[in-house]
Amino acid sequence: MHSLSSRHADLFHEDFVNEPYWWQMYRPTSGELVDVPKKTTVAIIGGGYAGLSTALELSKQGIDCVVFEANTLGFGASTRNAGGLSGGVNIGRRLGGGSIKYAPGEREALFNDAARSFTYIKNFIEKENIQCQWNLAGRFVGAWTPKHYRQQEKRTEYLNKYAHSGAYMVPKEEQHKIIDTNLYYGGQVIQQSATINPALYYKALLDLCQSQESIIICAQNKVLSVAGTTGHWKLHTERGNIQAKKVVLATNGYTENLIPELKKSIIPIESHTIVTEALDKELAQSIMPANMLINDTLRVRSYYRLTPDGQRILYGGRGRFTRTDYIGHSRALYQLMVERLPQLKGTKISFAWSGYLGFTFDSIPHIGQKDGIYYVLGCNGSGVAMMSFLGNQLAQKIAGLPAYECHYDRPIPEHQLYQGKPWFLGPVGGVFKVLDKFDRFLARWQS
Repeated sequence: MHSLSSRHADLFHEDFVNEPYWWQMYRPTSGELVDVPKKTTVAIIGGGYAGLSTALELSKQGIDCVVFEANTLGFGASTRNAGGLSGGVNIGRRLGGGSIKYAPGEREALFNDAARSFTYIKNFIEKENIQCQWNLAGRFVGAWTPKHYRQQEKRTEYLNKYAHSGAYMVPKEEQHKIIDTNLYYGGQVIQQSATINPALYYKALLDLCQSQESIIICAQNKVLSVAGTTGHWKLHTERGNIQAKKVVLATNGYTENLIPELKKSIIPIESHTIVTEALDKELAQSIMPANMLINDTLRVRSYYRLTPDGQRILYGGRGRFTRTDYIGHSRALYQLMVERLPQLKGTKISFAWSGYLGFTFDSIPHIGQKDGIYYVLGCNGSGVAMMSFLGNQLAQKIAGLPAYECHYDRPIPEHQLYQGKPWFLGPVGGVFKVLDKFDRFLARWQS
């Protein structure tokens, strides 16, 4: 529990805690602090969805590996996200909302593989009987302006053809069947989208890895340096050294200076989340009667959903772009939430936390190899399904399976003005907020 001064009593519930809501179900743990072995075939740096999925598939292919996690197991984005997953419908959409141009057929191939990621995780959860509160209710993306609605409408057929999204449009006069708000000008439903409890999914993934003799997991053991060449790597860690034939970097938004050339390809963006106090169940369900995950089309986007018990609302996004504490971020998110759902005014916050997402300059995730180091990086906010799938795919690539083919296996781009510190996020974020407000003003003026 986090002590709060009385001046914040209007915002926070008396039982407020400054940690993820999901940690009530699974709290990140160190597990057994095992000794670092002298050698391994594959050393995996990062113990989140991507690292564990890579390890699990390597084990299936008869390849031993060691997973290094600098913190407790599940400390990062794997237990801090909203628990939404889909077939990567935002693949290739820039942070500012614009689309990226691709070579003929390239975008279609990426969408097909994004659809594979959703099928992969759905089948994986079913096969392993993972109890993670899976809910295949779909996702609603609210249109911030009539222009956005028309753009969504034009994109629907494309999404259905290449991403198999089951997308359809919902006009403004019918959106109350999904969410009780007048803020949006209608929106788009993505049927091939689900919600889970991300911490329970992570715990199940971790349990599966720990049951394999060929996987060793070293928690709270930061890798300090990597040196060598392909086939002959030496890793220096906080608890000893290890030799590995191959190395995988799977740190996403938590990528540090260990591999400088890859750090320069990842933009860490802090996302913030709040969860309300327990609401009257009828009220909560009247606000979100379809129990879908909600997104919107703003440049500074939000995401929100009911918690699995149907009694709280989780609201996340970019609270403020200036540096502040959890109180400042929570107050900013609360204002955004009440703007969308004014019936929640007066409701208090019980949980608040932050975590890092990893974005790339081409707005798509990547797997591949750079200077002999394998990587799975850049979930771009689509991490639950995509990082699980791409970890699996990277392991198949490492194993040399003849049927392996993945269109996210490509060089990860850099930018000559970026050295790993996202100095531009504050100014750019401020501009995005102004542009969002201007779009809304223009839409009202034209209507």
